[in-house]
Amino acid sequence: MSHEFQSRILDITTGAAETVYDLTRECSSFLAEVAQGRDGLLNVFTPHATMGVALIETGAGSDSDLLAALHQLLPADERWQHRHGSPGHGRDHVLPAIVPPHATIPVIGGELALGTWQSVCLVDTNISNPNRQVRLSFLS
Repeated sequence: MSHEFQSRILDITTGAAETVYDLTRECSSFLAEVAQGRDGLLNVFTPHATMGVALIETGAGSDSDLLAALHQLLPADERWQHRHGSPGHGRDHVLPAIVPPHATIPVIGGELALGTWQSVCLVDTNISNPNRQVRLSFLS
């Protein structure tokens, strides 16, 4: 059995506010183009030290709940040793240890094998850098 690997970098603008950005549509579009009905794995990776990738429900409040939980766990105040950037920016550098900068999702028949309420989301608390990149990689 031979395996094929295809990869693409997306430029994403997350905005000037903390956000949970739903990337599911972009992932599905990529797979429609490259997977061609095959099974495999989709890896979603962001090469940023202040952003993560989460599989979470969106639109029913869970995305706001996630940001609220991160505020409680990682307050944007002056306790952080990493101090350049906006106030409390050090917390943004701790975020990827909690919300990792990657996720791997099964692909069945060329489509994401997500649960009913799961979406692929970028979690970005760094309000100083709205221009982000995400690498989508498909391994059949």
